[in-house]
Amino acid sequence: MIKKLQCINISTLDTKGLVMFYHETLGLPIVFEGYGNYDGATLGFGKDVTTICIWDEAKWGAYEGHPTFVFMSDGLDETYAELVAKGVSLAKPELMSWGGRELRLDDPDGNHIMILEDV
Repeated sequence: MIKKLQCINISTLDTKGLVMFYHETLGLPIVFEGYGNYDGATLGFGKDVTTICIWDEAKWGAYEGHPTFVFMSDGLDETYAELVAKGVSLAKPELMSWGGRELRLDDPDGNHIMILEDV
């Protein structure tokens, strides 16, 4: 039977660039750097938690569609300011009808990112 969600796979033609976006821009730790030349890499907050696996589309094939990654932040205003300082173009955090605040952006390949404020 299924016991856990291992990872979410996405593919790209610029594996190293996308890994650097998630690592340097968003601050996700690199758990595994791939099999040489970044033909695959894993990012996340540990080996025993759900991770993002980024694969070289030219070598391993493309995944269809664009997922939405949902992250948590201690403070969206600070996260917004940090991302803007790193050159990311995005709208300010919004108060949503369900009562929480969200910050939305896309990665360089068009995958969707939602950052929620952890209150």
